[in-house]
Amino acid sequence: MMRSAGSRTLRAAVQALAILLCLGGMASGQKTAKKMVLDNPSPHPAPEQPLPYSHKQHLAFSLPCAKCHTNPEPGKLMTFPETATCMQCHATIAKDKPAIQKLAGYASSKEAIPWVRVYKVLPGIAWSHRPHLVAGVKCETCHGAVAEMASMSEVTSVTTMYSCLNCHEMNHAKASCDTCHKH
Repeated sequence: MMRSAGSRTLRAAVQALAILLCLGGMASGQKTAKKMVLDNPSPHPAPEQPLPYSHKQHLAFSLPCAKCHTNPEPGKLMTFPETATCMQCHATIAKDKPAIQKLAGYASSKEAIPWVRVYKVLPGIAWSHRPHLVAGVKCETCHGAVAEMASMSEVTSVTTMYSCLNCHEMNHAKASCDTCHKH
């Protein structure tokens, strides 16, 4: 069977484009695996927090996320650390720094640090951390490279419907409307 010159040219062009895209991805060090949660396309500066806190600095000590962020019943949100948890180390470490003195003030008054939540579940969405933790989803999957962040900011688009559906599809998880939208 004979192909037309136009069809051969088109096929050759498509093959060349595919090879260039593949080689371009390899040359730039890009992974071929699709990200489950995409980076946020617009800048979201870190909110002003009551105390300076660097995940990068603290996670360099190999602290697990669950050391500070627990998931109490009913499992919807992760908690912020108790002031006493911070003071386990900061009773002796960097205690002369103004931020640690302010932390000690929260601790002595038994007052919770009024942290500002960075990622917020949107109105009308019934979402919970619990099933994601049970499924073994790593914090970094949704919140980005937290261990590299001096200030926590909304670096991923995890609160978008696209990210949820994309991740559920890639992991063969339930993705019907009532998974997230309850009446």
